[in-house]
Amino acid sequence: MEIKKFSSPPLFLADNLALDFINTEYGVGDDRHDCFDDDRSVIAWLETAGVVPEGVEAPPELLAEARQFRDAARAVVHAAMKSSEADLTVINRILERGRPETRLTWDQDAQRYRVDVRSGADSPAGLLWPVADALVKLVTDEKFEYVRQCEAHNCILLFHDLSKSHRRRWCSMATCGNRMKVAAFRNRKGS
Repeated sequence: MEIKKFSSPPLFLADNLALDFINTEYGVGDDRHDCFDDDRSVIAWLETAGVVPEGVEAPPELLAEARQFRDAARAVVHAAMKSSEADLTVINRILERGRPETRLTWDQDAQRYRVDVRSGADSPAGLLWPVADALVKLVTDEKFEYVRQCEAHNCILLFHDLSKSHRRRWCSMATCGNRMKVAAFRNRKGS
């Protein structure tokens, strides 16, 4: 079994699959990190996210498709946050080409009908479809208003604030939240 290695560790702190996917590229300037550096790293992220089972082979061009989709998804989320329009070409292409095939079948052993769903794990769109589906559900949900960008300086991460009070300000209290609180404390003590 191949060990999963990421050149930059993935962050799962957004409380939403689509936002976690967007957050696979994080940081600014020289501190910019991309969790996707080859097809296998995309598969590793999808496995870690629970979207695909372990052992799925990466189809050709997965990295290019994942990066293009991530950029389009980020643009759509930012546009939705501003109540404006964005280019939906890439997202709609993945939704169309990657849609799982659903069939009604007869299960002879159980003597009953069942739903058989087959995903297109042999194509980039098929592997990315669950993330595109999560994105569609996110931007069309009435709770989209609780999607936020971290308030920490130099942090571009997005998250879905599902807290009861909807007052979450940082992508992670352990990292950005702590850093910002320490900075505020030092500013108060210094003045």
